[in-house]
Amino acid sequence: MSATPKGNGFQATVTYSDGVSISSAEAFPTKAEAISAAAMKVLELPDRLEEIDASTAEG
Repeated sequence: MSATPKGNGFQATVTYSDGVSISSAEAFPTKAEAISAAAMKVLELPDRLEEIDASTAEG
């Protein structure tokens, strides 16, 4: 996870091991808030986490 400047705040980006990255549409006042929001979003997407587990098990 990372946070980069966007407007008056920071935009979070989550990059998965397969190279796919997802960025937040909104900006947050601090890097910590942006990364926390991204972490919460990842937890809301259990199917994505299951795909990562499956690809790791196959390798």
